[in-house]
Amino acid sequence: MTTTGTPAPAIRASAGPALSIEGLSVSFRTDAGVVDAVSDVSFSVQPGEVLAVVGESGSGKSVSSRTAIGLLPETAMVSGSVRLGDREVTAMGARELTAIRGKDIAMVFQEPGAVLDPLFTVGSQLAEAITAHPSAVAKLTRKQVRARAVELLTMVQLPDPEKRVDYYPHELSGGQKQRVVIAIAIACDPAVIIADEPTTALDVTVQAEILDLLRDLKDRLGSAIVLITHNMGVVADMADRVVVMNAGRVVEVAPVRELFASPKDDYTAMLLGAVPHLGTDSSAPEVPDDAETVLEVAHLTVEFPLGIAGGVFRAVDDVSFTIARGETLGLVGESGSGKSTIGRCVAGLQKSSAGRVTVLGTDIAGLSGRAMKPIRKRFGFVFQDPATSLNPRMTVGDCVAEPLVVHRFGDRAAIDARVRHLLDAVRLPAGTEKRYPHELSGGQRQRANLARALALKPDLLVADEPTSALDVSVQASVLELFADLQQENGFGALFISHDLAVVEQVAQRVAVLKDGVVVELDRGSTILRSPTAEYTKRLLAAVPVPDPVVQQRRREQGR
Repeated sequence: MTTTGTPAPAIRASAGPALSIEGLSVSFRTDAGVVDAVSDVSFSVQPGEVLAVVGESGSGKSVSSRTAIGLLPETAMVSGSVRLGDREVTAMGARELTAIRGKDIAMVFQEPGAVLDPLFTVGSQLAEAITAHPSAVAKLTRKQVRARAVELLTMVQLPDPEKRVDYYPHELSGGQKQRVVIAIAIACDPAVIIADEPTTALDVTVQAEILDLLRDLKDRLGSAIVLITHNMGVVADMADRVVVMNAGRVVEVAPVRELFASPKDDYTAMLLGAVPHLGTDSSAPEVPDDAETVLEVAHLTVEFPLGIAGGVFRAVDDVSFTIARGETLGLVGESGSGKSTIGRCVAGLQKSSAGRVTVLGTDIAGLSGRAMKPIRKRFGFVFQDPATSLNPRMTVGDCVAEPLVVHRFGDRAAIDARVRHLLDAVRLPAGTEKRYPHELSGGQRQRANLARALALKPDLLVADEPTSALDVSVQASVLELFADLQQENGFGALFISHDLAVVEQVAQRVAVLKDGVVVELDRGSTILRSPTAEYTKRLLAAVPVPDPVVQQRRREQGR
């Protein structure tokens, strides 16, 4: 299989499971006492099988799988059995764990940008993985190590691997970086690959490529794959069997078709019911023809200088659209298409090179920071990751109050009353204002983020991937809340997302962006059911459908 002759692990030669977990319980010591994360969990995965582990944040799916590779913190207390082939992992010391990582079991993490070292080339980071186990590669020269690195990049279908082996991570796209992370994981042909949310931050087309890659590698290497995900479309596309976890316990284990066709547990049924499906009727209300225009973008162009090389990169090219009061325009496209740049221009956070951005009659494109201040209260911004957009040193109440303080909403009593009203409006429990962001769940943080964006009763809301990192049930509740608040407050919204099913659910109209150019703009029902642009058709074809029967048929037909 490989030119270097790396031997396949003995685990694949055995008749038993590649990885088996039995009666696993994991607790963590904290300042507030002992917290139980996993209770009496059991499951196994066979060589060549894809086992999906699904559940909401805090369900214990990542803790269970990280136990198998010895990546829990020192505060963890573990009982039960985790066996890699015929070896007990929980009994291993640090040296034994180091010996199995990469060689027998490897992990693909969710965010490749945080995994890859920005100071080292792709090739040097691959070389480190290749030479981490000297017994397997003792005779490899530096030239052979480089050849193996190129071979691995070829296996993960990275374009021009002989050249990109010398690239630094920042020179690669998100999907390319994820391919490098997978190449590092398979460097020593591990028997078990744990993929922890490997496609969450990726566009649908890149996600489809990564899933095809993992499927191909599984078939070629014979590795067992434990796929941790909250995306039920990915589960339907990839999994042979599914483990469903809730509150640290396994509530259901079933073959993928059986689980989707007839879930036995109410929690599983709830998860499947919360998944948005393309082709369903939008819940977004009709907008009157005479509704006031809150945003007009006309011939917007944004260019960035290319540094010492000279010239410019045109990120946004002659884009025009409008948004009416009470309307949501969905903006979709792959990474690098210019979606977020447009959003930042609309919110006054990015200067344009040409064109107009008119908010309620005022062109903000050329305004200075001082001139923008009184206009900024007219729009709010909901960021993709609330964990990084909320100040960890401030209470949730102070985070929500910040725009009120900046724009001198009133005295402290008035501000506190407004904060309590906002947190109640986004359905956060009383007392949340006194807590810190890290004390909230992901969905709760995003609700607080939404409350802050609405603090000054904006006429326009820019939401940049507001649900991409959320579990399906939490995502469903946030989208329902978004719709309720829009109906109550009447703001127009620019909703930026790579999840087409989510966009269909909330948007009346959809603009499809490719390389900074709008290739299609129409009613959501028209574009997402009868697209005219080939690019839109390709985006729709790449969306995994939460139905394993349909997904298999699409694979057989070449998507």
